Amino acid sequence: MKIEIKGMIESSMLDWDGRIVSTLFVSRCNFRCPFCQNQGLVLHPEKHETIPLAKIKEHLQKFRRWIDGICLTGGEPCIYADIGELLKEIRELGMKVKLDTNGALPDTVKDLLKNKMVDYIAMDVKAPIDDVSTCQRVNVSEKKRKKTKYEEAAGVKIDIRRIKESIKTIMESGIEYEFRTTIVPSLHTADDVVSIARSIKGARKYCLQNFVNKQAMKPEFRKIAPYKPDELENMKKLASPFVKACILRGA
Repeated sequence: MKIEIKGMIESSMLDWDGRIVSTLFVSRCNFRCPFCQNQGLVLHPEKHETIPLAKIKEHLQKFRRWIDGICLTGGEPCIYADIGELLKEIRELGMKVKLDTNGALPDTVKDLLKNKMVDYIAMDVKAPIDDVSTCQRVNVSEKKRKKTKYEEAAGVKIDIRRIKESIKTIMESGIEYEFRTTIVPSLHTADDVVSIARSIKGARKYCLQNFVNKQAMKPEFRKIAPYKPDELENMKKLASPFVKACILRGA
């Protein structure tokens, strides 16, 4: 399955702090987050026209004086085996690259870092990663075990070891990065935010993103009211001691 770009924001100041980028959207994802805002790309990629790479390169060359680089998002870019080939062509234009990922494929993240294909990584940490509950107990059958909080947030079964490996790899990479969590009232509490912050202790940046309910993948999540700004500010205050910088987006 070849990587295909299914959407593009030609100029964005929101996707990479301090930089102007063109944001490229891939389709498909290995997660099914119930609060996902890009469900069309994830569930119905065939309904989105593929943007030819030649057209993307033409745009980047034309505006290279004003654009710092690209943000590759989705969907989940790392599910594609040829992601490195795409990024190589973009880097050959002199463009910097930011990658958005859910961190479930640490080997791909390692490969991209090894080959210097990315300048910045934003990894979603969906929920507390130390919530082992019954899923780690070998004496509990697969049918009877309860979902972890991470699995509830990701919508699929999760090998949490891969998430931890990606976090470690990114923190030791030497490049700029951030971890981020979309805060959903039915999934996350202030204690959960503290737990996540502890898991990424010492991280350069941790971003708390306010939940947007309008286009959530699961209809029942469209009825959930987001946290209020003062509630998010409190979560930020609680998380800040564990990371070098904690910021809010969408609050």
